[in-house]
Amino acid sequence: MFYEDKVLKCKDCGADFVFSAGEQAFYAEKGLTNEPSRCRDCRQRRKEERRGSASRQMYEAFCSNCGAQTMVPFKPTGRKPVYCRECLAQNRQMSYR
Repeated sequence: MFYEDKVLKCKDCGADFVFSAGEQAFYAEKGLTNEPSRCRDCRQRRKEERRGSASRQMYEAFCSNCGAQTMVPFKPTGRKPVYCRECLAQNRQMSYR
């Protein structure tokens, strides 16, 4: 199929952006039927807002397995174990065996 670049208008900021022929081919290959409605900057900003990466509060905790100090994105209540990255990865590997 032959694609040509299209100029679309971002629904968030109103700026014009190009939906390139290559992007259109990629969308078709992946089975995506809707054209993008946001420019690249607004899509990126929206992703960051959904992730909460800019304003995520972290809490100090101690690993229930090795006792190391760690930071977690939830307030530990003491009812469930909290693991550092290394122990969490180790526990996940063990559960897949």
